Amino acid sequence: MKKHWYEYLWIASLLYLILGFFNILFAWLGLLCFFIPLLMAVFGGTKGYCNRYCGRGQLFALMGGRFGLSRKKDIPKWMKSKWFRYGFLIFFFAMFFQMLWNTYLVFAGAGGLRQAVTLLWTFKVPWHWAYHGTLFSPGVAQFAFGFYGVMLTSTVLGFVTMLLFKPRSWCVYCPMGTMTQLICKGRNGKR
Repeated sequence: MKKHWYEYLWIASLLYLILGFFNILFAWLGLLCFFIPLLMAVFGGTKGYCNRYCGRGQLFALMGGRFGLSRKKDIPKWMKSKWFRYGFLIFFFAMFFQMLWNTYLVFAGAGGLRQAVTLLWTFKVPWHWAYHGTLFSPGVAQFAFGFYGVMLTSTVLGFVTMLLFKPRSWCVYCPMGTMTQLICKGRNGKR
């Protein structure tokens, strides 16, 4: 059976993590994974990105399915519940806006550049080797450190969920999936 180009987007997801490890400014590419699903939901009214183009979901399916790293157990019902999904989305947004605030402080000169990636919203992991200064403002780098931390944290959560449950269990409570679902329901006039 012939494979389509989009079935290899897991490579882009993996490449993103690798490039950000060596040069933090590559973290800006992650905005594509943020805006494309939203635009597809707003203009197309579907979760096509999640279902077909999400490289992270494909990566988890590959690792958990083909490589057998998943226990292939059903995800607990409470993780599927609206309360958990919406609560996680709100929490995720709070952490995202905190990252934006820290970036603003660096742009405004009220804070210094922190060359660390915050993992799981708690642990500051030194990441100084990935940034050596550029022509850009330190705020550009601060956003990159923060956004890479968000992307790395969600990847770690997805990986743990993949190990414990079915390969794409992360997709059940992924904040982007929850947002696109809300957009699609609102756009299509569903309750």
